[in-house]
Amino acid sequence: MGPQISPSILSSDFARLATECEAVAGHADWLHVDVMDNHFVPNLTLGLPVVESLLRTVQTPVDCHLMIEDPDRWAPAYAEAGAGSVTFHVEAAGAPIRLAREIRAQGARAGMALKPATPVEPYADLLAELDMLLLMTVEPGFGGQSFLEVVVPKIRRASALIAGRELDIWLQVDGGVDLRTIEVCADAGANVFVAGSSVYGADDPAAAIDSLRAAALAAAPAPSV
Repeated sequence: MGPQISPSILSSDFARLATECEAVAGHADWLHVDVMDNHFVPNLTLGLPVVESLLRTVQTPVDCHLMIEDPDRWAPAYAEAGAGSVTFHVEAAGAPIRLAREIRAQGARAGMALKPATPVEPYADLLAELDMLLLMTVEPGFGGQSFLEVVVPKIRRASALIAGRELDIWLQVDGGVDLRTIEVCADAGANVFVAGSSVYGADDPAAAIDSLRAAALAAAPAPSV
């Protein structure tokens, strides 16, 4: 699979949300929607009603990242609403295996996210239940933060865990992704990239996506034969 770019609408102009989404249509693989509840993270963004409205408007698949408490209760509704991918934080989930199965049963890809300080190795046996593993490369809660280089070794270890089990799992990174750091992440084994400020802060968001994809493609390790 080639690199996938998922622009984060957290960095877009919410007053022009439909227009901002349209600006990346045909270039973005996903629209990344950050749902924050001001409890799990110290910020409040949007919730299910806005996601439902967005899903009625856009053609690009929607990738929901739930930075919320009690995802066991709330996450399946996002999948039922039509989100193509729903990611919960393992730090907040009470029963992550059951939750991943519920998300999949609703027809969405099930993702599990880890904060920067959360090690990946304790969750190695859960990987077979997932479609995507998200490694945060900033502390979750706010856009525009600087990339945490300390997470790069974890990206490499996660990539090795996935490859060692011969699993078809996407490895996503989120936070501080730009033309430099996307190369670092792609080289470490990530293949799905959430980019907010580097897309919506550009004069031409669609062209910014194309540049990010080209940088990731150039830096990705050659496939093993």
